[in-house]
Amino acid sequence: MDPDSQARMRAEIADRMLADRSLLDALRAEIRPLRDSVRRIQSRSTTAISLVGTDGGNNRLEFDPFLVQLVRVVDSSNNEYCLEAITPTTSVTVLSKRQFDAAGTPVTALGEMMAFLGLTDLTKLSHMIRRNDTDDRPTSPSWVQVYRELVEWAILFSLVRTHTFGSDTLIVCDGLLRSKVFAGEHFRTLLAGFDAAIKDQYAKRRRRIYLVGVAKHNSALARYRLAMALEHILTTPYAAYVEIPRDIENKAYVWGEYARGSADELNEGEVNKFVGGKMFFVKFGNHPRDPIWPVDVFEPQVADAQMILGFMLADAINGFPVPCYPQCLQRAHENAALVDFDFTVFQDYIFDGIREALGTESAALDVFRLQDADPAQRRYS
Repeated sequence: MDPDSQARMRAEIADRMLADRSLLDALRAEIRPLRDSVRRIQSRSTTAISLVGTDGGNNRLEFDPFLVQLVRVVDSSNNEYCLEAITPTTSVTVLSKRQFDAAGTPVTALGEMMAFLGLTDLTKLSHMIRRNDTDDRPTSPSWVQVYRELVEWAILFSLVRTHTFGSDTLIVCDGLLRSKVFAGEHFRTLLAGFDAAIKDQYAKRRRRIYLVGVAKHNSALARYRLAMALEHILTTPYAAYVEIPRDIENKAYVWGEYARGSADELNEGEVNKFVGGKMFFVKFGNHPRDPIWPVDVFEPQVADAQMILGFMLADAINGFPVPCYPQCLQRAHENAALVDFDFTVFQDYIFDGIREALGTESAALDVFRLQDADPAQRRYS
């Protein structure tokens, strides 16, 4: 841009900022009452574990014509709970049957969750998964991401229901305790199952299980971050948190039901189908400008939020490589990441699978691999 264009651009932006200043003032007015609700976190020790699924969106394969996705879930101790490879054209009908044996008994964590919900068909579990073997319409690959999320919820549910914990344990989930992939009221039923399983763990084994979810990004935090800084909310020289009212959340989401808790049902008359946690903004560091994280505490355990966040603080103090972020979640991410040698092996297995499928024509694959996949990149040389 020439100097005149730059000057004009600067003036235009300055005019817009002045005209929209009232929006920032409104955000500050909305968030200002929270300043008196900030609470200090006292560190408490307990066992903390985390479950993470391998993110297929991070796979940058050299060649993958069938869009193979790994559904793999591991925890912070590198225990593997699921490993399967699917593609967008994998038969949903066959995938549903794979969760049960010939007698209809669940053989996977997903099958156990479906049985708990009284289902045997994935298309009934989620409205985002449709049969792909009944017509010739193109298959959207997005359902694979939905399937991965369902598997993660199923493994978490199985862990809470059946695992024998050696001590009181904090389970830190990757993401908020909310989901819109479940059809009907299945997520609501699942949340009730979590609550019953947690109570059962204490009744039978005297072990308290706490459930929280941590998000890397959040619309509510993004909306109010600047306003919070200007109002000096969570700028304390110690670890602190503040509970976020539902109406503040509601203003940040396009779909209000994503911020509706069970307590709101009485006022609005609509059933909570998607939300299992109460949101808190949490700063685990002891410096005013340390990062703030959105944290969902399992709704039935909100009364124990001070203690639960104290457990999280003990785990986050020595967070590495991301400071002031739950260490168990970082370890789980590291264990789940498909990188370096594992990634190379994954790519080689795809080539081996294609070569086997081609049979006598497999030599063509080796010739293909020698060709430049993106000759247009030479323009940057």
